[in-house]
Amino acid sequence: SPDRRPVPGYHDSGTGHFFHLLRRFFAVFVPLPDMAGIVFSIAECYNIRDHRNMEGSRMKSIRDVYKIGKGPSSSHTMGPERAAHRFKEKYPQADRFLVTLYGSLAKTGKGHLTDDILVKTFAPLPVEIRFDLSDKPLPHPNTLELTAIENDKEIGFERVMSVGGGKILSEGETEDAPADVYPLSTFADIKAYCASRHMRLWQYAEECEGTEIWDYLKEVWRCMREAVTRGLETEGTLKGGLDVQRKAKMLYRQNHIDESAETRENRLVCAYAYAVSEENAAGGIIVTAPTCGSCGVLPSVLLYMQERRGFTDTEILHALAAGGIIGNLIKTNASISGAECGCQAEIGSACSMAAAALA
Repeated sequence: SPDRRPVPGYHDSGTGHFFHLLRRFFAVFVPLPDMAGIVFSIAECYNIRDHRNMEGSRMKSIRDVYKIGKGPSSSHTMGPERAAHRFKEKYPQADRFLVTLYGSLAKTGKGHLTDDILVKTFAPLPVEIRFDLSDKPLPHPNTLELTAIENDKEIGFERVMSVGGGKILSEGETEDAPADVYPLSTFADIKAYCASRHMRLWQYAEECEGTEIWDYLKEVWRCMREAVTRGLETEGTLKGGLDVQRKAKMLYRQNHIDESAETRENRLVCAYAYAVSEENAAGGIIVTAPTCGSCGVLPSVLLYMQERRGFTDTEILHALAAGGIIGNLIKTNASISGAECGCQAEIGSACSMAAAALA
């Protein structure tokens, strides 16, 4: 509910109990004989069906699941940041800029730090930001207009729509459909294919994506680790105007002499998850997994398990690939949108990805 989510991108209730959900996954699925069985049961648990995939569309790259950018929202920060960066490069002779936000960007831009990311992107040049709350017809709910100015004269103008997932479109521009990467788009088919070839999920990802996917996932893992580190080192009040205090550093250091091993495990994993979620809420660089709002789950689980079990970075990349396929399946056949299906579409999907990654 809105009362439990005071800052956009900061899933306080979801982050606080996700590890409990993850434990429930393993309590149910660990006895199964193989990794494919574990993930298949997860998919069944989340009722992944083809109600979205009626036309047989294929899955896109897991790069669409793991997007690197600044939080707390792909549509309200990542999209406007890309629009501003592109516009600034297009008019290098400009000495200042004007940006007008409309629709949802105008109504929630302050809370989502849209103005903050625009100021940072146009820096060191000045930018004036206007929030237009009128009901004028718009081509998209997330519309912004950018104006380039030189010597007090307009030298460039562009109307841009932030259409979701960090994607942007200029007015009159059509969206290019992402390339199909995976020939199979249901877990039943993927499970059968992998079983017939004695493959693991990460090997299927490599077969479909190519070996270059490992360079991308290496950057993903680097950004995830750095988000945890920054979050554990930072204290203070989160932006957004509601005086929400950061908790990760306090939780990480809250060590008791009589602390049980299970309590310590819960505390550390949750501290890592809070660290990333708070970086997201503060507009820091994070990785969607599969969304900004659930970005803390996967890095917290993988980093804790790497520290505890000594997994190599290569093994972590394999885990990210496996988890990415599960997130991709949910995105293709169901939904990862909190606005559409609630917090568990984000946190629940992230838990499924984490369970598959560790299987």
